[in-house]
Amino acid sequence: MSADARDLLAVAGEAAEASAAVLLERFRAAGGPRGVVSKSTPTDLVSDADLTAERAIRDVLHRRRPDDSILGEEGDDVTGTTGLRWIVDPLDGTVNYLFGLPQWCVSVACEGRAGVILDPLRAERFEVVAGEAATLNGERLSGSARDTLSRALVATGFNYDAGVRARQAEVAARLIPRIADIRRMGSAALDLAWTAAGRYDAYYERGLSAWDVAAGTMLCAAAGLEVRELAAGDGLPPGLLIAPAALADALFELVG
Repeated sequence: MSADARDLLAVAGEAAEASAAVLLERFRAAGGPRGVVSKSTPTDLVSDADLTAERAIRDVLHRRRPDDSILGEEGDDVTGTTGLRWIVDPLDGTVNYLFGLPQWCVSVACEGRAGVILDPLRAERFEVVAGEAATLNGERLSGSARDTLSRALVATGFNYDAGVRARQAEVAARLIPRIADIRRMGSAALDLAWTAAGRYDAYYERGLSAWDVAAGTMLCAAAGLEVRELAAGDGLPPGLLIAPAALADALFELVG
């Protein structure tokens, strides 16, 4: 089954909207989401909302793209025959969602071809197609052009594992005196989207999964930012750094 990248973007948008409908209903319900359990650690949580939202995404993909592969955070991997793979996160920012904090999103990407990050609470839809500009609700995005690290607002995130978090805190302590300020909001996909939109100057994080970054890294690259890998080492898992070209080397020296 062949597809134009614009067609794939439409499918990604439909799948993200299906997930968002599930999440919004439960987010606004009295008492909040139900069926919360831990996964890898006591702080790595999943709820019935995550699972139902991913089923909604997969239903769209099975109907619209039945022969493609699927990699999702909460469901089984699906091997297809087309060479295309969908990487989906039905709810990025689960802890925020469960605590009633309005910083979470849906991320759906056809790997290397098209992606959508949908923030349903703000009605913000970030979209990207390979080889084209990144957009927010149809308007072109440009990342930060900041060229002075001491004036940069940098976003990051912390791992679920307490030992890794301790090492990350050391890195953050080294970084904070060198920049304007740091932000830790909780949704990696939305942090990437906001970096593509220039709301942050730069972003770095370790211990990410493919579904956290598949759409967001495409957005950032299309918005003119450098996307670099952070190698594992010194008690830290591999990660990702996003920054304007003028800041990338200096920031990499501090967090790499």
